[in-house]
Amino acid sequence: MADASSLDALVDALRRLPGVGVKSASRMAFHLLQHDREGAQLLARALQQAAGQVRHCERCNTFTEAPICHVCLDTRRDASKLCVVETPADQAALERTGAFRGYYFVLMGKLSPLDGIGPKDIGLQKLFDRARDGTVSEVILATNFTAEGEATAHVIGEALKQHGLTVTRLARGVPAGSELEYVDLGTIAHALVDRR
Repeated sequence: MADASSLDALVDALRRLPGVGVKSASRMAFHLLQHDREGAQLLARALQQAAGQVRHCERCNTFTEAPICHVCLDTRRDASKLCVVETPADQAALERTGAFRGYYFVLMGKLSPLDGIGPKDIGLQKLFDRARDGTVSEVILATNFTAEGEATAHVIGEALKQHGLTVTRLARGVPAGSELEYVDLGTIAHALVDRR
């Protein structure tokens, strides 16, 4: 039946989103088709446009519609500082803080030998070329605090230290507003080691 196959195709497409299983995808599909056909059309157009227009910045690798993103074009930023993140979402989170006024490099992933993801797959050579361009003096490693993120930070840090660059890592510790008895032991241990 053609109707069922179109609905099944929609559910399968929605299941490609992270954290969305069959039930959630079905619920979204039924909602869009039953209660929000206009929203479904809007979503389809937005996805089509984004897939056709959004590309990687030639300089930092983040998402942009122009060859160079607006952050890389901002000459008021501190060119001596380069912050390395795993994804454009991580970059956006750092930008929302307003605390960093340097430039970024987005890896578009992390090293994961078990998944077959090596240095070439996340563009490490492009990062190394950028970091050694003569203007960067400090590279801030802002990869996630997962096993893969830590390994990625270690590999990048060791390679850049050999070229005389200052390499720093994001601090980690007890979140503001939290109570120690509810914080996991690993976070407390890192906070003690990295105390100021």
